[in-house]
Amino acid sequence: MNKPIIEVLDRNCRLPPPVWLMRQAGRYLPEYRAVRERAGDFLKLCLTPKLAAEVTLQPVRRFGLDAAILFADILLVPYALGQEVWFVEGEGPRLDPITDAGRLEQLKRRIDHSRLRPVYEAIAEVKDRLSSSVALLGFCGAPWTVATYMVAGMGSADQSSARLFAYRDPQTFAALIDLLVSSSVEYLTGQFEAGVDAVQIFDTWAGVLPPQELERWCLEPTGRIIAGVRAKAPGAKIIGFPRGIGTGIARYATDLPLDAVGLDWTADLDFVREQVQRRRPVQGNLDPLALVAGGAALDNAIANILDKLSQGPFIFNLGHGILPQTPIAHVEQMLKRIRG
Repeated sequence: MNKPIIEVLDRNCRLPPPVWLMRQAGRYLPEYRAVRERAGDFLKLCLTPKLAAEVTLQPVRRFGLDAAILFADILLVPYALGQEVWFVEGEGPRLDPITDAGRLEQLKRRIDHSRLRPVYEAIAEVKDRLSSSVALLGFCGAPWTVATYMVAGMGSADQSSARLFAYRDPQTFAALIDLLVSSSVEYLTGQFEAGVDAVQIFDTWAGVLPPQELERWCLEPTGRIIAGVRAKAPGAKIIGFPRGIGTGIARYATDLPLDAVGLDWTADLDFVREQVQRRRPVQGNLDPLALVAGGAALDNAIANILDKLSQGPFIFNLGHGILPQTPIAHVEQMLKRIRG
């Protein structure tokens, strides 16, 4: 059977548009919370193939979504490079920070695929259990976004640690980015070999960079990842999601040979339709808080997105990850509205 999302990535228009949601497997689902409690530790959940496969499939099973996205975490790449990574309940990730060239030298020069084998096994298990009409998506974090966590040792509001590192020691920071580029190429290639249909590159913190730094630390490294993956997996389908870059999204779509561009919820959809969708399929961009609100606000937000983007190649999604407090009934309302 045809996979609607892959048809859109091939630049075809589908009505109604296919739908998946960033972070669609997560705390808003009671079945996820039950598996998470059984796993005990978030990293253990990511690296236990049967459990990761189960939570990957849960939202597809419940909602009939058009894609399953592998349950994993962008910090598995630094984990596979030998950086210590752990998760604090209620607070998020923690890493042993990369503060200088000496700390960078302590990392492996290539990712350790043995540490990532559970991810590849989870992909194979999901593929075996997934309907032939549903796409399986893999992903990685973009080098800039992953580097912000590696340098700060945690998430932060403004990514000041990584930005200062890049300004004060651009040579060492460039070496970190280069390592993440080569590692991401290997990781995504491994995902394609395991059975994913397409991948998404998440650049969650692209929006904190000024234009010149955006080119250096976001666009250029992402372009190298795309070229590297396609050299190993010709025709690989790749979606890019550069959150918060405003009108820079047009340059992102022009400069990078992506199969689709993900939009955050602040994107001007008239601008996107004229400057981005004419070049690439687009994906997005419902505000996750509109999904929490529900009711008329949700219906109106969905109607606006469909009105602006559904006449071209388009995948419906959120403008960022689904929030834990999202009512399941609102997801059902959204899908009913999209599908008529």
